[in-house]
Amino acid sequence: MATYKAPIREIQFVLNDVLDAGQLSALPSYGDATMETMNGLIEEAAKLIEEQIAPLNASGDTEGCRWNNGEVSVPKGFAEAYQQYWQAGWVGLSNPPEFGGAGLPYTLSKVVDEMLCSADVAFALYPGLTVGCFEALHALGTDEQKATYLPKLGTGEWTGTMCITEPHAGTDIGSVKTKATPNGDGSYALDGGKIFITSGEHTMADNIIHFVIARLPDSPPGVKGLSTFVVPKFLVNADGSLGARNPVRCTSIEHKMGIHGSCTCALQFEGAKGWMVGAPNTGIQNMFVMMNLARILVGLQGLGQCELATQNAINYAKDRKQGKAFNGGETIIDHPDVRRMLLTMKATTEGARVMAYETGLYVDLAHHHPDPAVREAAGDWVELNTPLVKSFCTDSAFDLGSLAVQVYGGHGFIREHGVEQIVRDSKILCLYEGTNGIQAMDLVRRKLMMHNGRLPQRFFAKLRSESTADAPVGFIAKPLREAVDELEKTTQWLQESFKTRPDDVGFGAVDFQRAFSLTYLGYNWLRMAKAASLSTNDDAWKLSKLTTAQFFAQRMLPQVHALCANVRNSATELMTLDAASF
Repeated sequence: MATYKAPIREIQFVLNDVLDAGQLSALPSYGDATMETMNGLIEEAAKLIEEQIAPLNASGDTEGCRWNNGEVSVPKGFAEAYQQYWQAGWVGLSNPPEFGGAGLPYTLSKVVDEMLCSADVAFALYPGLTVGCFEALHALGTDEQKATYLPKLGTGEWTGTMCITEPHAGTDIGSVKTKATPNGDGSYALDGGKIFITSGEHTMADNIIHFVIARLPDSPPGVKGLSTFVVPKFLVNADGSLGARNPVRCTSIEHKMGIHGSCTCALQFEGAKGWMVGAPNTGIQNMFVMMNLARILVGLQGLGQCELATQNAINYAKDRKQGKAFNGGETIIDHPDVRRMLLTMKATTEGARVMAYETGLYVDLAHHHPDPAVREAAGDWVELNTPLVKSFCTDSAFDLGSLAVQVYGGHGFIREHGVEQIVRDSKILCLYEGTNGIQAMDLVRRKLMMHNGRLPQRFFAKLRSESTADAPVGFIAKPLREAVDELEKTTQWLQESFKTRPDDVGFGAVDFQRAFSLTYLGYNWLRMAKAASLSTNDDAWKLSKLTTAQFFAQRMLPQVHALCANVRNSATELMTLDAASF
């Protein structure tokens, strides 16, 4: 089966040498978050995750969840591991201390998320949605709602969900039909059905807090008529004790391609009691408070699966004897095509790690830096890069899972080796929290246009400022400058084309998103190559890092030009083809 060892050295290299995450300790909120403290916590989390959670991955996949008359049981060992995980403080790592959290940087929590998602991405969904529910209530809830729910959501003692999707309303959120009728006492009665609700019902926690999007009786149609509500599984008494069971019923669980250890529920709200969160008819804005950070988390889920696929493929290739390579090597890692696949996996995973961690770093700066100008620039970075993190890391997880199967050959197709599970578990990451096609449209329709194009302009300026000098990394600095020029030209084409030819923009959006992501990875590999070239204590590690950077510069970064050329093609004839002609 697949095994996992937290890549502590790689993680600390990115945080310490590439991103200078120690700068967070200079922020007023994070005075205790020194790199020494964060490194120690990462090592502590890694030990728990490797020893207690990673062993549940294969068994949880085999056993799956079970539904029986409205009750859901999770795989053996999950409940005990979850109790251990939240009680050790990992769920509340970046939540405010006044609500039971440790008040540490969001960046640190994303590092732990990566490790957890490598070890068992299905298990990771239980604390992941809990943190998302906490974030929404913390941002939007009343003081009473915060006092009622956040102390136990903040630690993970209670778990949370996000209830959006209905059978007829997936991406089209405006067609949601769930009704919220005023009860006359400040509460509402919710009626309707939701599907695909992660962690919607289980017994691992004493209570489950649902963050639900629904429609008031007199609300306007479409997205302008949506509101958000907090609906607990068990009502909470004034003294904080649990009261009556709320009529929220799990009618079934989905039988899925992957993430079998995660319960994905259909929920029926049958007059369930809830309380409005935020103002009436602001539900779509409220939901995105939760969803934007959730999209970053899904990107970390993808990164975790990238790491799992890469680790296992490399370990297998080092041991597997099959034929003799041209260079005389006896294991398959010396065959050129296998080496091509492994370098693709390394270059993608290590470059994506910088992308994901840096986005987390800018979340911290956007929320906590004392300088408004720094907060604004950091917020721009997060806005621009959220669809990139979500889409690139998750597309890569599926692609690298497939490459891992290819490296294993026929053994990869056999369940006992564990890498086929990566393919099955990873595909959903490309779909939920907005499909990756939706992420591409968010990038080209919103992020490129915001503030008169300020977001990409700042991105291009930063990359150019970092790639002006060639020494000692001219092998990547020069092609990066060329990629930035090509990407900027294509960005301007999209900004103009959207005004009159939106189908052209929509047709090229996914290719553009990948071109943008690869350019970002070029910037990351430039910085990693610079940092690695300064290493003096491990020549083998330094050589590996610089060789991977060369591979990316020669074999992956040039793809930007072809992708951008694709984007700038007209889609008029393709979109005028009648559907009946397909």
